[in-house]
Amino acid sequence: MIDLVVDGRGVARLTLARADKHNALSQAMIDALTQAAATIAADSRIRVVVLAAEGPTFCAGGDLGWMRDQMAADRQTRRAAAFSLARMLGALNQLPQPVIGRIQGNAFGGGIGLACICDVAIGVQGARFGLTETRLGLIPATIGPYVLARMGEAKARRVFMSGRVFDASEAVALDLLARAVPPAALDEAVDAEITPYLSCGPAAVAAAKRYARSLGPVIDDSVIAQSVAALLACWDGPEAAEGIAAFFDKRPPHWPGLG
Repeated sequence: MIDLVVDGRGVARLTLARADKHNALSQAMIDALTQAAATIAADSRIRVVVLAAEGPTFCAGGDLGWMRDQMAADRQTRRAAAFSLARMLGALNQLPQPVIGRIQGNAFGGGIGLACICDVAIGVQGARFGLTETRLGLIPATIGPYVLARMGEAKARRVFMSGRVFDASEAVALDLLARAVPPAALDEAVDAEITPYLSCGPAAVAAAKRYARSLGPVIDDSVIAQSVAALLACWDGPEAAEGIAAFFDKRPPHWPGLG
């Protein structure tokens, strides 16, 4: 599901390793990422974290089998699953170490959430991005606080509701990516972000990150609970049932109320 390797410099590489499923976020992967965040936060050897992925896709978002299971579950089960996703993102967002995203391919839905918890994300030219939840009758709820913190409201509203797919150059303009580089230059660009931290005091870096977060949008337990409630409200409505059913049936959705 994931790999976590720490090199001799104290650089941890946290890799999504579900390439055959486009690194979609299953419950097992969500749990593994939450545990990895706890391991990293507690390891004083780790100076920098690189969030990466195997295969051609960075992360396709939520695993659709997992979503279908949620449609069949009771509300309490759905709530627990939504909180697990929200808490995973929160744990990664609160890591004391700087997190550099190595975005080697497409990112959709929850994949954009993962990019947004990074302190800096470097992507490849040619990658495509989208907050595609509304195509399924859902909303980008649990990732929403991190998307808004990264893009700001005005930029986020360009892509938050439409479900449209955009390219890497627009991802840079939206502040989702710091920059987009040719695939062959990705590792060099990521290394250029790592190197300065290795000359800094690790406690000072952690304190600076904590202070910067305190000055930005507040993402606390109440905000996370609000995001979960917003997602559950969609799960309980008819559009999610129709949108997800249509996806699996490979047909256009017949949205309720449109005649």
